[in-house]
Parts: sequence; C-alpha cells; structure tokens
Amino acid sequence: MDHSEADNQHAQWLLEIGARSAIDDNEMIQVPQFMVCANLNALINRIYLGIGNPRPQDNQYFLHHIILCPRNDEVHNINEAILQQFNLVPNAKVYILRSVDFVFLKGFQVLLRS
Repeated sequence: MDHSEADNQHAQWLLEIGARSAIDDNEMIQVPQFMVCANLNALINRIYLGIGNPRPQDNQYFLHHIILCPRNDEVHNINEAILQQFNLVPNAKVYILRSVDFVFLKGFQVLLRS
C-alpha cells in the first residue's frame, strides 16, 4: 500500500501521542490542521471521496476507508449521513446490523442495552 505524506504525518503524530511527547502539561493534544474537518459532511467527503458516484466500489475500498466511533449512536448518525449522500440502486435493500455498547450491572444480573 502506498502512503501519502499526510499518512506518514498522521502515523508520526500517533507515535508521538503514544510516547506522550505530543501531550502538553495540561494533558491536551493539539490536532494537526490537516486532520481537522469543519463538519460531518466534510469528514465523510474526505474519507469517502466520490461516495455518491453510482459506480460500484472495489471490494477493498471500504476496507481502506473507515471512520471509527466509540459508540453505536455515533455510528448510526454517521451511517445515516453517508446513506443520504450515497446513490442507492433502486429497490436496493439496506441492512442494519445491531450490536451492544452498554452493559448495566444490577446485582448479579447483567442487563444489555443497544
């Protein structure tokens, strides 16, 4: 896989965070300007360039273009925004695969909420 200069800068930034050299005395991290997006649509357009293009994507496209989120509600919001931009084939089926991101403990009983 070829790496752009931005990829190399991002990798170096992550290494600096891991080594704590990118964390200031107030435990803050300065995000590089090239990584900042103005809003969700700007982020989607940066990660999924041409997502609304009706041509089928290579089966590796989504493997290399991902947005990670810590919670399912954030994933849902991003997926909804992406689907609004995506030109779906008429009569195409949309599948929602659910998972759990909350666990509540009550005594010895575990209650799961998705």
